[in-house]
Amino acid sequence: MAKDSVEPINSALLADALAGLAQPQKQLSPKWFYDTRGSELFEEITQLDEYYPTRTEAAILVAHADQLARLVPPGGVLVELGSGASVKTRTLLDAGGHFGAYVPIDIAEEFLMHTAQDLRRRYPDLNVAPVVADFTSAITLPPTFDGVPKTAFFPGSTIGNLAPQAAIDLLSRMHDLDGVDTFVLGVDLVKDREELIRAYDDRAGVTAAFNLNILERLNREAGADFDLDGFAHEARWIEDRIEMHLVSRRTQSVALGGIVIHFQAGESIHTESCRKYTQGSLRALADAAGWVVDDMFADSDWRFMVAVLKRKPG
Repeated sequence: MAKDSVEPINSALLADALAGLAQPQKQLSPKWFYDTRGSELFEEITQLDEYYPTRTEAAILVAHADQLARLVPPGGVLVELGSGASVKTRTLLDAGGHFGAYVPIDIAEEFLMHTAQDLRRRYPDLNVAPVVADFTSAITLPPTFDGVPKTAFFPGSTIGNLAPQAAIDLLSRMHDLDGVDTFVLGVDLVKDREELIRAYDDRAGVTAAFNLNILERLNREAGADFDLDGFAHEARWIEDRIEMHLVSRRTQSVALGGIVIHFQAGESIHTESCRKYTQGSLRALADAAGWVVDDMFADSDWRFMVAVLKRKPG
């Protein structure tokens, strides 16, 4: 139930949630996962045995750190989307003594600022300039970086959370961003269905807590009265993606923003899609947004890939 004392209403969260929960397939945007608690839970997820993407991508970054760091010109800027705790990025920062600045972009302000402080202590000679923004919308960088060459970095396979057109739109916006000629992109690859489901439904229940936290956030920031015990986390493999759902355990009603939302037993809220790519589907995605896949770095089993996108010639 909602707490007696709640934070001021987050109008953007409330409006987005009302729109999503009014759809025939109720949905909530995964961008609302990442309050401080959600960001902490995601960092826990990355340490789970079942969650292969983080450690696999981290190994790729370590193996190719020097080559990837050289994609940032001397004095240039590394711009990271959805930076979180910037854990994997430190591999590039360690190899990138020539970087002029690092711009981490994240929607969770408190978590971002804490990370930025930690990075400034670790890299005292690096200009760390955090930007609080939703990378699914237009991004404005500090004007001090106008005209400075930039390399975009989007690790973690988060591109797979976006619907196909939304992914194209994001890549197109980065293509149009001043000074960005290279985009380093992490993508999860198609693989065994059972391995994928285990990665999104771990035995310890951390992913379930991460998923349910979005309802707790609605209670706290939007005055909702979700009973978290009334919903169960579920991961589903559908065609080319894992979908995460919150399934109603019973027939129930929830109040949100003066609206009563009804749930049937077994009805779900779709909270996230995690699309998996092939080499061909990645090349098609890049092409649609004005990029070409210039290089690919993958693990020996081709479970995960770090792709280097360049602007199309001409």
